[in-house]
Amino acid sequence: MNSATISALILGGALILFVSEKVRHDLVAVIALFACLFAGLVTPAKAFGGFADPAVLAVAAILVVGRAVELSGIASVVAKVVIPQRAGFLFRLAALLAVAMLLSAFMNNIAALVITMPIAIEIARDSKMPPTVTLMPLAFATILGGMTTLIGTPANLILSSVRETELGAPFGFFTMAPVGIAVSGLGLIYLVWIGWRLLPIRESAEQRSRPPWRVFELAVPVAAMAAEEMRMALRATKARLLAQFRGGERIMPSGDDVLRLGDRLLILSRANQWTVAAATGFQAVARLDGTADAVTAHIVVAHGSPLVGRGYDEVRTRSDDCLEVVAVGPRAAREKLPLVRMRIRAGDQLYLRGAQADIAKFTRSARLLEIDRLDPVPVAARKATVILAIFGCAIASIVIGGLSPAIAFVAAAALMAGLRLLPAEEVYRSIDWTVVVLLAAMIPVGQSFNDSGAAAIVAQWLGLGLAEMPLPVVLAALCAVTMLLSIFLNNVATAVIMGPLAIDVAGLLQINPDAVLLAVLIGASSDFLTPIGPQNHMLVMGPGGYRFTDYARMGALLVVIVVATTAFTLGWLYG
Repeated sequence: MNSATISALILGGALILFVSEKVRHDLVAVIALFACLFAGLVTPAKAFGGFADPAVLAVAAILVVGRAVELSGIASVVAKVVIPQRAGFLFRLAALLAVAMLLSAFMNNIAALVITMPIAIEIARDSKMPPTVTLMPLAFATILGGMTTLIGTPANLILSSVRETELGAPFGFFTMAPVGIAVSGLGLIYLVWIGWRLLPIRESAEQRSRPPWRVFELAVPVAAMAAEEMRMALRATKARLLAQFRGGERIMPSGDDVLRLGDRLLILSRANQWTVAAATGFQAVARLDGTADAVTAHIVVAHGSPLVGRGYDEVRTRSDDCLEVVAVGPRAAREKLPLVRMRIRAGDQLYLRGAQADIAKFTRSARLLEIDRLDPVPVAARKATVILAIFGCAIASIVIGGLSPAIAFVAAAALMAGLRLLPAEEVYRSIDWTVVVLLAAMIPVGQSFNDSGAAAIVAQWLGLGLAEMPLPVVLAALCAVTMLLSIFLNNVATAVIMGPLAIDVAGLLQINPDAVLLAVLIGASSDFLTPIGPQNHMLVMGPGGYRFTDYARMGALLVVIVVATTAFTLGWLYG
C-alpha cells in the first residue's frame, strides 16, 4: 500500500470520527497525527511542529487581545451608541447586524456575539417580537463579518499559512476584504429584509410576555407527605414534577407513597422557586432569596467559559458567595438528574441570582452571554484607550509595516499582560486550547496528505470534472465543496484539507491560486445550514427556541447568495 493510499485512509478515518461527534475534535486530530507518525508519513522531528506554526501562535494571541477588548467594555458602548433606541425594527436590526459584522472582523466571533446578544434581545422585546427573529440573524452576521480580514477566523490564518508555504508569501491583512465585504453586504440585505421573516414564530403574543421555563429543586420539609398530595399542590401552581430524589438517587413514587424529610423534587415551572415553595409548602433550596438588591439574570454559557465541566456550585465559589445558580435551563429537564451531579456545558442556560453589579461583572469574566439585559460594567476610559491603541498598532504593523500576524499579536498580547490591562487569570483562560490543539495537530496531517501525493490525485479528479468550465463555475464549485465539508468538520480542519488541494487544482486548470484560496476561505465559514458547525449557531439555539431545521430554513438561500457572490466577485477580480 503506497503512502498516498495510507494518507487518504487516515484522513478518511479522521473525517468519519469528526462527523460522528463521538470523539472530541482536538482528540481526533491528535489520533490522526499519531497515525501519520506510526505510518511514517510524518517524521518525529516534525510531528509537533504545528505548535510552532505562526498561524497557531497568531490564533492564540488574537484570542488574548480580543478578550482584552471585550472585557474593556468599549465595544459594547460603541454598539449601543451606533444602534439607536427609537428607530424602527428594520433599521435597528440592520444596525445591529452591521455592528456585529464589524466587531467579528477584528475579534473572536463568539466575543462579538457576547457583546451584541443582549442588544438583540432588547430590540426584539421593544418590537414585541420573540428573540427568534433577531438571534439567528445575529449569529449569521458574526460569521459573515469574520470573512473580511485576515484575523476574522482561525481558518483565514491557516489558509494564509498555506499560501506562504506553497507560494512563498502569506495573505495581506485585507486581501480577502473585497470578496468578504461583497458577501457580507448582500448577506446583510438578505438577513434584514428576508431572512428573519422565514423563521417560524412558535409563540403567541401572550407567551412572549410570559417568563421562560426554568428547572430547579425543592426540598421536602416535613416528615411525611403523600405523593398524590404533592402532585395536587404542584398542579395548583402550574408547576410540573420532573423527578424525585432520595439520597441522591431517583425514585418513582406512586399515589400511595409518602415523601420523606430531605427528599428533593426536580421541578419545571415558569415561576421562580420561592413562589412555588410558598404556594406548595415545600422548601426553596437557594439561599439568596432575602437579599434586598438581589435580581435573577437569565444567561447562556459560552464556549471557552471556565465554568464548562464544573458543577453549579462553581458559580458561588468563583463569585466569593455573591452569586448563586437558582435554576437551570431545559437540558436538566431532559436528563432528570440531581442538579448537584450535573456539569455545566457550553450552551447551557442558567439563572443567576445576586446583586446586579455582581452579575454584570461575573458574566464578563466567566464568558456568559446575558439573555435578559443588565446594567453593564462601567468602562474604564483610560484602560480602554490603551487597549485600543495597542490593538490598532498591531493591525497597523501588519498592514503598513509588513509584520507577520504572529509577531504583531503575540507582542500585543504580551504588552497587555505586562501592563495588567487584562487580569492575569484571563491571559491563558481566554485561549481556546481545543482550537490550538486541533490546529497544531491537523497541520502536519494536512501536510502529509499533500506530500504523499494524495492531494494531487484528488486535485486531478476535480480538475477533470471542472476542465473547460468558466472561472466563476470553478470557483463556485470549490466554494460549495468546501462549504459542504465544513458542515461536518470544524472550519479549521476544512481549511487544512482544502487549502493545498485548491492550489493543486489551480495549477492543473491554470488559474490564479489566490482566487481558489479565497473561494475556499469563504466556503470554510459558510455553514449556515446546521447548528452543529460554528459555535455561535449552537449558542443561540436555546435562547432563540430554534429547531435543527430552522437553520436550513433561513440559511439555504443565504448559502446560494454567498456561493454566487463569491464566484462572480472573484471571477471579476481574477479573471
